[in-house]
Amino acid sequence: MKFQLAVNLERMDDSIPMKDVRDHTLNMVKMADEAGFEIAWAAEHHALEMTIAPNPFSLLVWWGENTKNIRLGCAVVNASYWHPIKLAGEAAMTDLLTDGRLEFGIGSGAYQREFDRMMPGLKQSDAWKYMHEMLPALLGLWKGDYEHQGEYWQFPLSTSVPKPVQEPHPPLWVAARSPITYDYAIENNCNVMCWPLTRDFAEAELYKQRLDEAMQKFPQSKRPQFALMRHAAVYETAESRQAAISSIQCVLGQFENLFRNMGGVENGFPKQIPLSELANRDEYNAEMLEENLLFGSPDEVIEKLKRYEALGVDSFIYYASMGMPIKEQVKSMELFCQKVMPAFA
Repeated sequence: MKFQLAVNLERMDDSIPMKDVRDHTLNMVKMADEAGFEIAWAAEHHALEMTIAPNPFSLLVWWGENTKNIRLGCAVVNASYWHPIKLAGEAAMTDLLTDGRLEFGIGSGAYQREFDRMMPGLKQSDAWKYMHEMLPALLGLWKGDYEHQGEYWQFPLSTSVPKPVQEPHPPLWVAARSPITYDYAIENNCNVMCWPLTRDFAEAELYKQRLDEAMQKFPQSKRPQFALMRHAAVYETAESRQAAISSIQCVLGQFENLFRNMGGVENGFPKQIPLSELANRDEYNAEMLEENLLFGSPDEVIEKLKRYEALGVDSFIYYASMGMPIKEQVKSMELFCQKVMPAFA
């Protein structure tokens, strides 16, 4: 099993200086590079302090200037927020500036709140249609002169400037949960990343089943890389355990706000919905979180990872961003690199 890192610039409140958040994020990526992580991923989100990433490509170029080997991925760009010519050029420029280390991830977006601001009138449930039209346009532009007359974009003969360093293009990734997205990924030779949120292992098994079913539908396609992401916290003390659980509960309360589009966001900070008010609050109790997420002692984390490896997960995405204090995030990452990764060497 290989390992990848997902890390956000994030602030739970304005007491943390933005410069400290910036420096911490780079430090985590440099630690991952030195430890032999395969990929570092940056997301795209807008007007939210919990995920500060209006353009993931700027982060990837910055990380690339400060690392040696780790590959650099956007996980993911929201297709509906971009024009194909601009997205093709930005991605190719990132590949050029990082000497061919770009991993290109595309998706349809998560929060209706963002769509209401970035693409007013578009329902999140319909955004996959933009992704399906975007990908062939990107491939055409990266190859050379290409014109497009689609439902969402129309433009005359054009091309990507620059072209990607990697030929024929950077590796493609799709964020997948629904069967239709797995089918699309396999049919179009995209690697797959999935996120079971806080749900139990059966959710991971479901995603692997959908991957296998899609492979059966498109036997001519090669088997993609299958990566799975979980919030991760490795600890050896009761104090660190409590810090991890308290932090993830806070973040989940904010996620609930955004998923339900409740509008409780002030100056970029989502209001935390108290656990007592959540209809599905049983999903957020401490014991369940510690069981389902990549939480635990080094030995417990190794045991969980071996279960994912046996399922067929090629790469595990260590999701570091979850509101934990910076020192606790670093401590967890150190334990993971020193005491967990050697079990999978």
